[in-house]
Amino acid sequence: MKPTQKLHDVGQSLWLDNITRELLNSGTLKRYIDDLSVTGLTSNPTIFDNAIKNSAMYDEDVSRSASAAKSAEDLFFPLALADLTRAADLFQPVFARTDGVDGWVSLEVSPLLAHDTKSTLAAAVDLHKRAGKPNLFIKIPGTPEGLPAIEEAIFAGVPVNVTLLFSREQYVAAAEAYLRGVERRIAAGLNPAVASVASLFISRWDVAVAGKVPAELTNRLGIAIGQRTYKAYLELIASPRFQRAANSGARAQRLLWASTGTKDPKASDALYVKALAAPFTVNTMPEGTLKAFADHGEVGQALAPDGGDCETVLASFAKAGIDIDALAKQLQDEGAASFVKSWNDLMERIDSKRVQIRKAS
Repeated sequence: MKPTQKLHDVGQSLWLDNITRELLNSGTLKRYIDDLSVTGLTSNPTIFDNAIKNSAMYDEDVSRSASAAKSAEDLFFPLALADLTRAADLFQPVFARTDGVDGWVSLEVSPLLAHDTKSTLAAAVDLHKRAGKPNLFIKIPGTPEGLPAIEEAIFAGVPVNVTLLFSREQYVAAAEAYLRGVERRIAAGLNPAVASVASLFISRWDVAVAGKVPAELTNRLGIAIGQRTYKAYLELIASPRFQRAANSGARAQRLLWASTGTKDPKASDALYVKALAAPFTVNTMPEGTLKAFADHGEVGQALAPDGGDCETVLASFAKAGIDIDALAKQLQDEGAASFVKSWNDLMERIDSKRVQIRKAS
């Protein structure tokens, strides 16, 4: 049995953190679904930027729409939706078989709207409607400015992938925003079964403290944050508040591990996948990590519901001078800035391609 199947049998969903037209056209994504137990997919502006930069497969669409589109953004979303709706169709059997628990794809709203709840909500509703697929998540950052938009999107019935979460506290704030949206739907007599995942970023923690802590703490911070957050996740879905909502038909917002590709070349390429195996969670992996784990990965013990040794490990980091709360805020702020840069790079890439195609025609 492949390691990916073993991980799936633990109760964790394996999603691919990538999409390109080549993946779709070549049948590779279908093979990952059939052979490697992949049951979902996530995307972001950097992924699309690389896809468009490294392929001529988007040129025809850009050429056809170049004259009518008012902006690069007007060109981008049809390109992204074309790919993601095809992927959504491939995952539709999983979505149907799991009654909507699994089989999702994700599309991000423009990060330039991060401080504008009304515009973020409008974009989320519009993109989900344009996709016309029930298994499409709209990604909204779980920043303080993003929390009201998450609540409003859930209340509006839009499935949300909450992204850019780095700590237990940030996760809990996002989960509560989700629950508020669900509770408002219940109070309004609406169906509360609006799906969501909460994406906790792992590897960036270890990158941030590399070379700043004793050797025995190398590559242990991200996993400890994951353990601490997993404990809070289980406590929340066992709470009377959530159980009241569930009794009215609400669904749990699943915890998703993001940024699980190993950045340290000296560490195992499946470090975070092995360490974060846990039922009723999702691990979205870069393509290289997925293939590495399928080839030689090991499935160890599932995460301890009580967080295991995370507090002891985190205390060691504090003793080494790492302020976890301050670093969590820093990582989220840097992540938000990086999303904006990636978005701007993507828009420039599309504009450049549009100009090149016009010159060649």
